[in-house]
Amino acid sequence: MNWNLRMVAAQRDLWRPTEVLAAFQQVGFNPSLSKVAALWGGTPVTVRLDDLDKICTALNCTVADLLQAEPLADMQAAPESGQQAVGAETPPSAGPLRPVPRTRWGSGPRTLPPS
Repeated sequence: MNWNLRMVAAQRDLWRPTEVLAAFQQVGFNPSLSKVAALWGGTPVTVRLDDLDKICTALNCTVADLLQAEPLADMQAAPESGQQAVGAETPPSAGPLRPVPRTRWGSGPRTLPPS
């Protein structure tokens, strides 16, 4: 996902985190300046849905303006590297489909505990 807060803010003539914070406060969203700077500076790991709704209200945009999906390059590279999704068809020489239980090192009957 691409996080486009800076682009959306620039389209509204907001060029600094402090200006974005002022726009947020006008709609009743009061994050700290450090949180706004973190949202401004890079892609956040998580964003609460309530906060996302308030950000969209403050910037008069949609979630699709802020978040844009990008194709995963790893999905195209996965078949070449031999990685497959669970349940995907495997070549017959790939081995068993189910895990094989380990054998115990003694592989005989269990001994009784000490008395």
